[in-house]
Amino acid sequence: MSSEHYLNHPTFGMLYQVSLGNDGRDIYATLYAQKMFFLVEIKQREVFFEVIPYLDARNQAELNIQKARRKGSEDLSKWENLFTQTFL
Repeated sequence: MSSEHYLNHPTFGMLYQVSLGNDGRDIYATLYAQKMFFLVEIKQREVFFEVIPYLDARNQAELNIQKARRKGSEDLSKWENLFTQTFL
């Protein structure tokens, strides 16, 4: 199982990775409130944050789990656990 990923947002503090996203943009949530979600794109020396709605983040996380199931990914249990902790 791969390690957890955290980022520091300049305004909202610590974020943790909830799901892989599309086009190299992953879904992160605020660590403490767990009510704000961001699409985060990391380029060479820059990090771009885009706020997204709860339902969009949840939908992307569900798609990530389905993709992991199809591939037989070793990280499936990690993504399912994160989904349960974050969205249920």
